[in-house]
Amino acid sequence: MSTTLTKRATVYLDPGIHRILRVKALETDQSLSDIINEALLHELAQDQEDLDVFKQRAAEPSISFETLLNKLKTDGKI
Repeated sequence: MSTTLTKRATVYLDPGIHRILRVKALETDQSLSDIINEALLHELAQDQEDLDVFKQRAAEPSISFETLLNKLKTDGKI
């Protein structure tokens, strides 16, 4: 575990997921907390990447779903 201060939280896990995490913790010599923290940080990093992409594409023109379907039909793709 890192040397920074930590907060305790109660998290309820599906029994199967808990069992898998316990096995992974034993096999990788990590704590459950470390595995869960790494997974959460990974997910948050992906969220940040998504937000960055949304921001980059904000100026792109948009079309309605109906217009897209009509274009696909006109182009013979559906």
